[in-house]
Parts: sequence; C-alpha cells; structure tokens
Amino acid sequence: MERKDEAEEAKSKVSVIETWLRKHRLLYVGATRHPFIHSIRDGSVDVSSFKRWLEQDYIFVRAFVPFVATVLLKAWKESFDATDLDVILSGMASLNDEFAWFNKEASKWGVSLTNVAPQKANLDYCRFLESLMSSEVEYTVAITAFWAIETVYQDSFAHCLEDGSNTPEELRDTCQRWGNDGFGRYCHALQSIAEHHLEKASDDVRKRTEAAVLDVLEYEVAFWNMSQGDT
Repeated sequence: MERKDEAEEAKSKVSVIETWLRKHRLLYVGATRHPFIHSIRDGSVDVSSFKRWLEQDYIFVRAFVPFVATVLLKAWKESFDATDLDVILSGMASLNDEFAWFNKEASKWGVSLTNVAPQKANLDYCRFLESLMSSEVEYTVAITAFWAIETVYQDSFAHCLEDGSNTPEELRDTCQRWGNDGFGRYCHALQSIAEHHLEKASDDVRKRTEAAVLDVLEYEVAFWNMSQGDT
C-alpha cells in the first residue's frame, strides 16, 4: 500500500517546468498565441510581415547554431546522462536542412537573405543567446532555455495547423516546419532533459533558469512584434 501511495504521489507531482508555465501563463500565451501567429492561423497575415519575419528569423538561426553548439559542449561536460548528446545532436543535424529551407522560401517569396540588417529586437535576442554561451552559465540553464526557444515555435506553429484554422496554403509548409508531430516529440525530449537536471539543481540555479525562461518568452514576444512592424 505504501509503495502504491508513493507511486501515485510521484505521478501527481507537478514538474518544475509545468509549475513555471502555470505561474507565468499569461506570458507563455503571449509568446505562443501572439497576434502574428493568429494572423497566420486565420489567414489575415500581411505578406510584408511574413517576409520580415523570414528575413529576421534567418539571421536569428545563424546566431542559434553556435548557441546550440555550446549547449552540446556543456552537455558533454556536465550531463549525467549520455543520451542528452543524442537529442541535442539530432537538433543540430536538422539545422542544416533549416538553412536550405530558408533559402527555398526566400526564393519563393522574392526575399534576399544577403545583407539583411538585423532589427533591434533581433539583435537583443541574439545578444541574449550569446550571453548563454558563457562557460559560467550552467548546463541546466542553457538546456532549459534551449527547450523554451524550440517549444515556443512548436506550440505556435502547431496552433496554425489545428482543425478549424484558415492558414493560407502557401504558409502551411512554414507551419509544418515547426508544428509537426516529430518536432513536438523533439521538444518533449528536450523538456525531459531539462526536468531531470532541474530536479537535481540548487535553488540558486533554478532561479537563474526560471529567469532565463522568462527572458526567452519576452524576447519571443518582441520578435513577433517586430515581425508585424511594431517597434
């Protein structure tokens, strides 16, 4: 009976990340159900906004690559589970395909990805990524921020693929890129890694990790705002 009670207690226990998502629900919803995302879902998106997002996101992904590389290095040095490397490597491998996708989309929309000037929201976000590359930033902080960045996109674009959406046919490939089930499973794998390390982390590391997640959500909102032309 005692073992059964313990099992039920473990099953009902709310994870650290789930606790944060509930605590900061409004900010999370703001990042994943932003008006820019709603405009894609309901078919009212302005083409110039989408093109701006495409250009700026390409710049962001170029900064994202070295960030992911440092997460991989931190995992190699600090992780207590060798399978972490496999999950992170799978994400890195997909980034090469992502660049090919950006080039294809840019050609389709008549967008030039060369000599694009990063806007302030993008620069701020990229500087934040760079700050996470420091050797002083713990793996727990970095991998959880990594999870948050990927999950915002997965949750946002999956919303545009749900039943009842009016996402334009020419944007469905974009939504499928990050909203597909496979990417969803990848995000869940990242969350599991983050959770395992958060369970063993000190209160101080947990506080810094929570702050990093909130930063990600705020930068994501600013990025969507920028895509719509807001400053």
